[in-house]
Amino acid sequence: MYIVMLGAPGTGKGTIGKILSQDMNLKHLSTGDIFREQISNQTELGKKAEGYMKQGLLVPDDVTMGMIKARLSEDDVADGAILDGFARTAVQAKALSEFLTEKRPNQSQIAIELNVPDDVIVKRLAGRLTCSNKSCGAIYNLETRPPKEKGICDICGSKLVKRDDDNEETVRKRLVVYHQNSQELLDFYKGNNTLYSVCPKNLDEAVNNIKEHLKGSN
Repeated sequence: MYIVMLGAPGTGKGTIGKILSQDMNLKHLSTGDIFREQISNQTELGKKAEGYMKQGLLVPDDVTMGMIKARLSEDDVADGAILDGFARTAVQAKALSEFLTEKRPNQSQIAIELNVPDDVIVKRLAGRLTCSNKSCGAIYNLETRPPKEKGICDICGSKLVKRDDDNEETVRKRLVVYHQNSQELLDFYKGNNTLYSVCPKNLDEAVNNIKEHLKGSN
């Protein structure tokens, strides 16, 4: 099963995706992590992506499509994966669906939308902290999920950092861009009867609702 996690920045796609990944034994693929690694290494792709991400804009399709297809062709995701951060446009979604239908015809595809109000997202991201250890990547929130020790990851003990783009101005720009592109994307998955939308009041409720839906989709 291939699960596409949809929702605006800060809706919890990464956190919920990682929980589902562990519980369902599926690889969690985050395009955001891949981009940040490319940026850190200052590759040509990373330099291109960095300019868009700093402005809160979507990275163009031509920068992402080849990378996604190559990753999904690897053996460790032959039985499925959880995609966090892709697809972000209807064009990407169609290309992804066609690719998986051709390369992984025996695996089902489903899209999960996390529907969270913008004001909640802005408040949430303003207090977000991320583990600086790339192999850990745990996410915390100063209000809803603070670390046990200030500035230190509970899991691996690494320093917690605040992303440069987690400020109100950039977050609101990212939300505008998301809403401009999301309706056509959601309509694509609705048209394929593969969309499940959930408005998560809390983490546990969201995960449980999604798991129940996925059971019925198998």
